[in-house]
Amino acid sequence: MVNLARKNLLHDKLRFAITVSGVAFAVTLVFVQVGLFLGLLDNASITIEKMDADLWITAPATPNVDFGQPFPETRVQRARSVPGVLRADNLIVGFMTVSLPTGAREGMVVYALENFGRWGVPWRLDAGRLEDLGRGQYMVLDDAATRRHGAFAVGEYRELQNQRLKIIGRSREARSFTTTPMAFVDFRRAQDLNPDDLAGKTTYVLVKLEPGADAAAVRAELQRRLPYNDVLTREEWAAKSRSYWTESTGIGLNMIVTVFLGCIVGVVIVAQTLYTSTMEHVKEFGTLKAIGGSNGDIYRILGEQALIAAVVGFVLGAVNARLIRPAIEGLDLKMIVPPDFAVIVFGGTVFLCLAAAMVSFRKVANIDPMLVFRS
Repeated sequence: MVNLARKNLLHDKLRFAITVSGVAFAVTLVFVQVGLFLGLLDNASITIEKMDADLWITAPATPNVDFGQPFPETRVQRARSVPGVLRADNLIVGFMTVSLPTGAREGMVVYALENFGRWGVPWRLDAGRLEDLGRGQYMVLDDAATRRHGAFAVGEYRELQNQRLKIIGRSREARSFTTTPMAFVDFRRAQDLNPDDLAGKTTYVLVKLEPGADAAAVRAELQRRLPYNDVLTREEWAAKSRSYWTESTGIGLNMIVTVFLGCIVGVVIVAQTLYTSTMEHVKEFGTLKAIGGSNGDIYRILGEQALIAAVVGFVLGAVNARLIRPAIEGLDLKMIVPPDFAVIVFGGTVFLCLAAAMVSFRKVANIDPMLVFRS
């Protein structure tokens, strides 16, 4: 039956190519769309996950990490006084304007701490020393700025909020959801850059717990002492930052619709080609039933044809997505395809191809074995 299914499917090579191309198109679309979506979500929470903080103290109802709201920086003292807290520091995250050598003005996400080293951010530093940030008008700029702002070198200057800062370091992999370039400056420098909003203020307090501390108890005490703030775990804050972009911007719905349409295209192509092939071989199927073959035997043939189309189409689609990936990364985008997701896509491909074959199943179920003896 397997050989018969394969020979039947490969009899018309053009139709077979069209079938697997439809499956490959759908698979490629799913991999690229979902991979880009997962990459963007990773950007939305990457600094939260890399930061060596167990708890985040935010202004009430802050939607995500990029949109920090100022509150008095003195509240960090209350956090430091809570039993079980190993250390706590203020963190400023905000959008600022940078003037480029070309005269253009662009946005930039600025992260500001008094001691970057103790919190592990930035996590990949190719040049410069973080401890030098507090010694002058300095900044560390992420390499992602190259695409949006043009090439830069350590030692050059940029005007940030109309103040001239020297680039003393280059980081990598620090991205925001919007792909806006990221810079790192000293905490006091950030306050000086935007005194109207940040003088005496912070946007977050980072909390590191002592080893063995009861996280729930410490969190409850922090919330009691800071009733006008929200206290979130790292996991909660990362999930909240990601959900903001998926729910508030509609990007999640757009991704689902695009993937759904791609799957529909693949199913329609497979269903159409298998049905056409079945109609062209209806007398052969009638012969099979006339010599004692059952509907189940024919179902297996059609199912094996669908399975072959699914496997070949999946492999081609996965290869296409792999080949496209460098071009996507060249656009300063990230495509993440976890192995378990690839398994899910393969299972979905097989299921949809078998579902498409159901159209042919219904047709062969009504084949009259006497058809073969008619002129």
